Amino acid sequence: MKASDVIAIGDLAARAGVSVSAIRFYEVRGLLSPFRNKGGQRRFLRSDIRRLSFILIAQQLGLSIEAIGAELAKLPDGRTPTAKDWTRMSTGIRALIDDRIATLTRTRDLLDGCIGCGCLSLERCGLYNPGDRAAKRGAGARYVLGDEPLL
Repeated sequence: MKASDVIAIGDLAARAGVSVSAIRFYEVRGLLSPFRNKGGQRRFLRSDIRRLSFILIAQQLGLSIEAIGAELAKLPDGRTPTAKDWTRMSTGIRALIDDRIATLTRTRDLLDGCIGCGCLSLERCGLYNPGDRAAKRGAGARYVLGDEPLL
């Protein structure tokens, strides 16, 4: 491995626009895997800039650290991922993003109907849940998760 293939933690942080402590957090969570040089200092592959960028984008999309880790585990260790590697990994995350989009769309549509209806009647509101009937379907915001309102 050439010296130009590796980067110090401070340089990685500066390049990605995050703090060194954030990189250490991702390391502890298993999202980044540095190695130690002879002096015991952390060193990262230059390709870890891409991994870190992916982590930051995935977090902006609302993915959990666990989900991000599962996707990154599909990439090879110890070498720069190829375009083929990234494409293979992206197919899994695409489903997660599609699910997130569907949930956000349902939420938006329910809120639009509630805000725009003007009825001011809880008995007719599509978001209203008299007697907590939706609880019979399970935990969470059942209507946002895709269940039809029980009116």
